[in-house]
Amino acid sequence: MKFLPSILLLLQFGTAVAQLQYDSITTHFVINDLEYLERTGVNVMLAHDFYPESHQGGVGIIQNGVRVATNGDLRLESAPGQWQPVPKVGERLVDRRNQEISVVMSYPDKSKDKIGFNPIDYPDLNFSYTLKIKPAGTSFKIIVDLDKPLPEEWIGRVGLNIELFPGLLFGKSYYMDDSFGIFNRQANGPGKTNKYGIYELEPMATGSRLTIAPENSEQTMTIVNVDGSPLQLLDGRAQHSNGWFIVRSLIPSGATKNAIEWLVEPIAKENFVYDPIVQVSQVGYHPKQNKVAVIETDINDVPRVLSLFRINEQGGKVQISSDIPELWGDFLRYRYYQYDFTQITEPGIYQIQYGNFMTSPFQISESVFTRNVWQPTLEYFLPVQMCHMRVKDRYKIWHGLCHIDDARMAPINMNHFDGYLQGPQTFTAYETGEHVPGLNAGGWHDAGDYDIRIESQSATVHGLSQIYELFKIDYDNTTIDRSAQRVDMLTPDGIPDILQQIEHGVISIVGGYTNMGRFYRGLIVPTLDQYRLLGDPVNHSDGKDYDGRNVSQEFQWGKMGEPDDRWVFTESNPRREISTAAALAAAARVLKIHNPVLSNSCLRIAEDIWSLSKKEDPLLRMGLAVELFQTTSAKKYREYILKNEESIINNIANTGWLVGPILPHLNDVDFNTKIETAIKSYFKKIEELGKRTPYGIPYEPNIWGAGWGIQSFGVKQYFLHTSFPDIFPNTYMFNALNFILGVHPGVNTSSFTSGVGSKSITQAYGVNRGEFSYIPGGIGSGTALIRPDFPELLEWPFLWQQTEYVLGGGTTDYLLLVLGTQKLLTDTIKTTSK
Repeated sequence: MKFLPSILLLLQFGTAVAQLQYDSITTHFVINDLEYLERTGVNVMLAHDFYPESHQGGVGIIQNGVRVATNGDLRLESAPGQWQPVPKVGERLVDRRNQEISVVMSYPDKSKDKIGFNPIDYPDLNFSYTLKIKPAGTSFKIIVDLDKPLPEEWIGRVGLNIELFPGLLFGKSYYMDDSFGIFNRQANGPGKTNKYGIYELEPMATGSRLTIAPENSEQTMTIVNVDGSPLQLLDGRAQHSNGWFIVRSLIPSGATKNAIEWLVEPIAKENFVYDPIVQVSQVGYHPKQNKVAVIETDINDVPRVLSLFRINEQGGKVQISSDIPELWGDFLRYRYYQYDFTQITEPGIYQIQYGNFMTSPFQISESVFTRNVWQPTLEYFLPVQMCHMRVKDRYKIWHGLCHIDDARMAPINMNHFDGYLQGPQTFTAYETGEHVPGLNAGGWHDAGDYDIRIESQSATVHGLSQIYELFKIDYDNTTIDRSAQRVDMLTPDGIPDILQQIEHGVISIVGGYTNMGRFYRGLIVPTLDQYRLLGDPVNHSDGKDYDGRNVSQEFQWGKMGEPDDRWVFTESNPRREISTAAALAAAARVLKIHNPVLSNSCLRIAEDIWSLSKKEDPLLRMGLAVELFQTTSAKKYREYILKNEESIINNIANTGWLVGPILPHLNDVDFNTKIETAIKSYFKKIEELGKRTPYGIPYEPNIWGAGWGIQSFGVKQYFLHTSFPDIFPNTYMFNALNFILGVHPGVNTSSFTSGVGSKSITQAYGVNRGEFSYIPGGIGSGTALIRPDFPELLEWPFLWQQTEYVLGGGTTDYLLLVLGTQKLLTDTIKTTSK
């Protein structure tokens, strides 16, 4: 390996700096500037997040760079799940003089009743308490103060819980006082139903001092109940497949001040420094493409030598280059460097090493995006999601012929637990509980659930239609036999798969509109037991249209003749109606030869919605106007677009990518000039936002993974670049794709697209999450933010904010992004980046 003198000097200087940093390492907890407790290697947050149903909130612990515990708070159940009572969170207070962080909490919090969830059955219990965390040397305390004692009937029911992440604990040990055991991979009995009618497993252990993973010094943590009263170690998966291990102690009778006080000591690795991570595309790069590896390091770390290797055809590696990467700066809690290897164009397999970290192998090849990147989404994920079909994959049946008894009109004044709202009327000729024909064909199951949402269906149809029109994808590896209601994966039938998928989605949308005179809001099962199903959706219902109007949610699920059919919800929502019409207008073009009758229906419905929406905001109608203009070339749509020039320019961030592709067909030089002027101004904003992160794209981490939003941004960049190549470079689009494929923050550098790339998400929140598995080609939500500054992508299938698959843009944006990148890199379209 060659070392330049400058590198040697920098390494010598770095060693000295590192020594200074180690000398000043914080061994005792203090409150930092971000309002959480910190010592080297351990962070303790309080109420920065509040998302308890998805294991994010209360007291949370990050130990040696990994989140190990969360949801430290008072709960009314030993193992609460989704749709169970949660407290109302007050303002976080930081008392630096007394080194204490606190937040006032209170039961009940009925706010969810007002935002589209089924009202929670709250018990008749009202109380307030203060939850506190305080430094205690290398330990910290969790303290609960009650405003007044609990009612005696609630003694034994309210307790302090903290949840332990199971994925790190399977096979590890624990001690509870003198007893000990192993954290099991599955929930094991014995169990019983308690006096409140709730099934519980017997505690794994009970005592006053718990030691977790004593065999692993980087994971060991002790929890002590200061007053000596019992701690319970529980398995939270007794009722909930997505449960975690739980440590719990109960509120004593008559207690107020220091009602519960725990002393917690997470062991920190001596002189802990976060191990550097190199983030590259897990798929690889086209030779023409900009290639920038992002190196994520501890702020207290020093720069090291990075080496790029090419893997030999005969085995072994050859070092291609070696250098200190360029400092980018600080983002979130890390320091970032960049290594630009754009000049490397020789085809082959490569790896990058930085310190002890070695990336997975990645390609540099002109054919890098032509196979194994977008195809899994089309040949695996979309077929698996198809509703009203039996889906076979070689020796496997993904699911049987499901939901053929769809659907019954939802009850009026219904507030469904998954967010569907049916108002005081049905907006159709059908009454509550009446069977609605035409809904038992077409459509895809949405996300990790088995419902059908109109926005998911229309966005998928719209995206697939754009893709087929732009790239003429005739890929065929799936047999879709509509008459037999059967799908055979990895079995060509001579028809482009993408056309058949568009047709499948359109059949559902058109079927609903034709029979109800409007679009459905969605189709979903009536009961929570059905909704939680992790198995084959054919078991949702008996497959027979229910003969009656009974809409009770109390019935014997699994028995023939019960009212188990899905409900169809309707609404008056111009935004969704217009966007769905735009999708149909696009589908009308691509289905014209494949299915002319369905194509005509698409256009007729789109024009109906256009006529019915005349009074709506022009910006709301702009996407529909653009699609109808492309489909019909009608003068009225051109005039509408030109007439709303001011609205388009004032909202160019949302409209520029829409109107850009049709500018040559509008034949209006003055209009085009004004749009281009606005686009130049918008580019400056994107350029500035892109500089704020080491990933070269506008990116603001949030509690929900940013992957789908990044994909959407990348798709818009495709249209902006191809419409205005002298203004918008391809850089941002390529960076967006790289983000999805592995160049994103956090220790987990997996591709968000399951089964794509050397390393990808292989435990995801899809319909097979109960098997801790994945669906090839499904795109997860991606790296989320544990507030205020910790990026996370866990290897765990039950966190929907990190690994959930969805239909709509979450699927088709990925396809368009990959195919658009492939086209730009192989066509003569301008590829020079600014």
